[in-house]
Formats: sequence, structure tokens, C-alpha cells
Amino acid sequence: MKITVIGSGYVGLVTAACLADFGHFITCVDKEQSKIENLKQGIIPIYEPGLEDLVLRGFNEGRLTFTTDIGEGVNNSTVIFIAVGTPSLPDGSADLSQVEAVAAEVAGFMKDYKVIVNKSTVPVGTAKRVTEIVKQHLRGSIEFDVVSNPEFLREGSAIGDFMRPDRVIIGTRTEKAETLMKEVYRTLYLIDTPFVLTNPETAELIKYASNAFLATKITFINELANLCEAVGGDVQVVAKGIGLDGRIGLKFLHAGPGYGGSCFPKDTRALVHIAKQHGERVSLVETVVTANENQKQRMVSKIKKVLGELNGKTIAILGLAFKPNTDDMREAPSITIIEGLLQAGARIKAHDPVAMNEARKLFGNAIAFCDDPYQTAEAADALVIITEWNSYRRLDLNRLKQLLKQPVLIDLRNIYTKEEAAAAGFTTYEGVGR
Repeated sequence: MKITVIGSGYVGLVTAACLADFGHFITCVDKEQSKIENLKQGIIPIYEPGLEDLVLRGFNEGRLTFTTDIGEGVNNSTVIFIAVGTPSLPDGSADLSQVEAVAAEVAGFMKDYKVIVNKSTVPVGTAKRVTEIVKQHLRGSIEFDVVSNPEFLREGSAIGDFMRPDRVIIGTRTEKAETLMKEVYRTLYLIDTPFVLTNPETAELIKYASNAFLATKITFINELANLCEAVGGDVQVVAKGIGLDGRIGLKFLHAGPGYGGSCFPKDTRALVHIAKQHGERVSLVETVVTANENQKQRMVSKIKKVLGELNGKTIAILGLAFKPNTDDMREAPSITIIEGLLQAGARIKAHDPVAMNEARKLFGNAIAFCDDPYQTAEAADALVIITEWNSYRRLDLNRLKQLLKQPVLIDLRNIYTKEEAAAAGFTTYEGVGR
């Protein structure tokens, strides 16, 4: 099939590269000329394991092309994916301006039947809104369908998520569009991937409901971690004890400094806003949003409690990205924590395997960036682990202890144990919920 993907950001580029690997011919469109030129030269704008190889393979084999000409993309394809950003507005709602602009532009170039697919995360009712916009901007009477096909890509494992998904959600009102979408995902259909076929509104809601539920699990175990600290419990054992119940499951029951990234914060706020628009409340999700922000602040208080007066002290931070295997720092817990420490007068030294460039855009010269964990720890009053990169799981704790000014390890991801830290000479070890 000939397919166009509009948007070469995280979702758009992964979608384009994977569909090309399925054997389709993909035109990837983006309005940023520099980004398109870089992609043609094999320069990938984001860090995602396996993505560079996939993009280069598709490009070199002629199945993946890049352009700034949206008209070329519309004319070359029957199926058109919209995969542009929908960031949060100040009131928590999703900003649909990019989706609406693309829909209008696509309509202006349409000459025959098209399936327009909302791949971006959009509020309930967006398929109807896109349908109205397309009708307003069509030049003549042209048949089309609008489909909701939300993405479920985890940063750091997006290729696997696309190639071996838990499910594919297709929201449409016509059999014609459904048939074409099944052809798009024929590779997955043949290996018995579960397909959920529904209307656009239900498909749109499934996306928000999924992320809100996962965010709730994270917040739930963080709340229990705080209770464990108060009563002398161990949250990791609690998580195992409840997670072994098949109705609950072990995933997303890892206590830490709170969730971040491009999805959970934005989508939980948007779901709250959608409910309010319809005269309803999702009070549980409202609580999750508030509790998650409190959890980030609680980590600052935890560090202050361990170190006392922070003014003039140097703190070594390991991990800046909101999760491992990505350079994404959007709403990362590290931002709130570092800002809180700086406000208290601390000096910050930091390291992250891939997110340092993104961090420099946020902090500039306010913090010192180091080449490796050991340089970061040198002469610091404490070492704080914020992101659970695999490379941090096998650090030489004895060496770190010798480099630090004080033998203090604050492990906000519980990747070490108090016994391991003590064996290396750390007199203070502080985890979360232990």
C-alpha cells in the first residue's frame, strides 16, 4: 500500500519506519525543512533504540521517503496518518491546532477517496471535528473516512511495541475504511494480534483510559511507598505480594519519584478536562495528577531530610531522562527535583547516558554536566539516582564511596539495597518506601 504519515516526531517517525518495514511504501511529511533534510541524510531527531537502523533500511530500499510537500503525500496515498503534536494547554486540555491545520491542508489537496487516520492522542470527539474540517475545505464532492487509530508506543521500546503490539485499536464507521486499515496492519493480522474494532469515540477514549490506568498504578504504589516509610514496611515486598495476584499484575508497581514524559502527565490532565466538559468528574484521575506532582516534591524533601541544610552543598545526580532508553525530558521528575535543590542553594553535578543535550536546553549553565557517573560523584556530598538506566545498576559502589565527600546514597529507584550500600562503605542509604 501507499501510505502517508504527516509528522516526523516520535509517533510519526516510528509509525512511518515500521509500516515501511511491513512492506508498504511510505511518504513521511514534515513542515520543517531542516528535519526532512537531516532524515534524508540518516540523521534521526530523537533517541529510540533500533529506530535509526529501521529508518535507514526503509530509506535505502526505497520504501520510505521524506518530503515537506503535503500535497505530494496526499496525492501519492490512499491512507493518510496524522501524527502531529497535541500538547497540553494551560487548562489541561489538548491543543488540537496542529491536527486541525493538517486536516484542512489535506482536504485542500484531495482529489479522490482517502482514509484520514488520527494517530495522535486526541480527545473524544476529534474524529467528528476532523470530519467537519475536511468537509469545509474540500474542493468538490469527494468521499472520505476519518479513523481513530491511537498509538501505544512506550519510549525506549517503541519498535517492539509497534511490531508486536498487545492490540490494535481501530475506530471507524464504515466497512470500507475498516477493510483498508486491516490491510495496513495485515502483517499483524496474520500473526493473530488482537484487533479491537469500534467507533471513533470509543477508540479515542481507550487511549486516555489506558494511560490513566497505568498512571494510577504508579501513583498507587508511590502512595503505599510513603506509607511503608511511615510504618516500617518494604514497598518492594508489598508490590510483589499484591502483583502476584493475577487480577493486579506486577507491571507498573515500582515505587519512585513519580511519572513523567510526553504521555501520562498530558493524557491524565486531558481526561480530567474531557470529563469536566461533559459535566462529569474522574475524581480518581484528578487525585492521581495531584499525587504525582506531590511525589516529585516529596523527593526534594527526602534529600533535604538526609542532608540537612543544602545551601553550598554539592549533589551528584544520575539520570535526567524521565525513563531509561530515551532522551525525553518532558515533565521528567529530575526537573522538579533539580529545581528544588537549586532553590535551596545546592550545586548540582549531573550525568545521563543520552539526555544531556536535552538537559542543557533546560538548565544551561545552572548545573554542571559530567562525562560519567564517577566524575559526577567526585567531591559531592551525596549521590542521587533518579533514572534507572541499566548502566547505573552495576556501578562500582566502592569507587563511588571513595569519590564522594560524604558516603551518602539516595536511590530514588530502589536499584540497590541497603545491604549492598553498607558493604561498600556507605553510612547512609535512602530508598523509596523501604
